[in-house]
Amino acid sequence: MAEVIDIEDPTDPRVDDFRDLSNADRRPDLPGRKGLVIAEGVVVVQRMLDSRFAPSALLGVGKRFETLADDLADRDVPYYRASAEVMAQVVGFHLNRGVLAVAPRPAELTVDDVLDGARTVAILEGVNDHENLGSMFRNAAGLGADAVLFGDRCADPLYRRAVRVSMGHVLRVPFAQLPQWPASLDLVRNRGFQLIALTPNPAAVNLATAMTGERVALLLGAEGPGLTEEAMRATDVRARIPMSPGTDSLNVATAAAMAFYERVRTA
Repeated sequence: MAEVIDIEDPTDPRVDDFRDLSNADRRPDLPGRKGLVIAEGVVVVQRMLDSRFAPSALLGVGKRFETLADDLADRDVPYYRASAEVMAQVVGFHLNRGVLAVAPRPAELTVDDVLDGARTVAILEGVNDHENLGSMFRNAAGLGADAVLFGDRCADPLYRRAVRVSMGHVLRVPFAQLPQWPASLDLVRNRGFQLIALTPNPAAVNLATAMTGERVALLLGAEGPGLTEEAMRATDVRARIPMSPGTDSLNVATAAAMAFYERVRTA
């Protein structure tokens, strides 16, 4: 069972891993600093406990420990119990969710790791908004996408906001960085994936008819610029989601959700 340790002094060094979460220069989830992964709220903490991200400590109010007691029954990890006021002084803001967990970053998965057994994957280029990234992982988990691969200029998927918006699914849907962009798309193609570039270009084929492969990789770019021409040239087909006249594009996480659903519907 997790050991419960009461924290009354917000300067207690035992909770330093939770400190100053709102300070851009001191945040412990920055890869260049402690590189910790932070889960907020009961549901996200539960998903962390059910993932390869093993928490090293938790900080929360007493009521949240009672909620998580069964999940922590076989965990040798400290639960630092504090009042809401002390927690707020530690993290730098009032935390409505009442509990945090921190975990070290495990070794990164390889492209082969995440493609093994996968049938539907998303490949991202230039997606640098953490909320969009978190929503993308939540959509992937809910609609049967097996993995996410990162191309050039993408945000850190383990940033605290991305983890929170994903409802912890970024900790469970496997992801990896492609080593070269876009040349390493050949690594995906050679594993039997059909590469489909999503674009609003009206000359592109309808997405519903484009997905013909047993294994499909859906490429999505940032809102506004979309995929680069170089990336699209490296794919097998360009596809569009039909939209009403006068609409130039969809939110990238929304477009991904629609593509994932279409994949499920036509598979």
